[in-house]
Amino acid sequence: MQTKLYGIPNCDTVKKARTWLSSHNIEVDFHDYKKEGITKEKLKQWSKAAGWEILLNKKGTTWRQLPAEIQASIVNEREAIALMIQSPSLIKRPVIELGNKIMVGFDEEAYTKAFL
Repeated sequence: MQTKLYGIPNCDTVKKARTWLSSHNIEVDFHDYKKEGITKEKLKQWSKAAGWEILLNKKGTTWRQLPAEIQASIVNEREAIALMIQSPSLIKRPVIELGNKIMVGFDEEAYTKAFL
């Protein structure tokens, strides 16, 4: 089964996920969406699977640095996806595609259930 991890290499959560996967001999293809970008279609796919509210990282520095009026304007999937394309740092990390399933964030228990 093809497994792909999306994120930013210097993100601590992405590092934890990659370390966990590596320590369990699980190979993944890595996609750096800060360098390689992310498509609207991919974000729509993830949004359908997990929900745009899960994908949009409102706890990170990038979100907190946005003006309040921009934060308040993000009320639906279309607006959230447009903002995440403009600033991929707003996508919660990592996103893992595991076959037809996606996992958002790092949760050791969820990884154990999915991979082991």
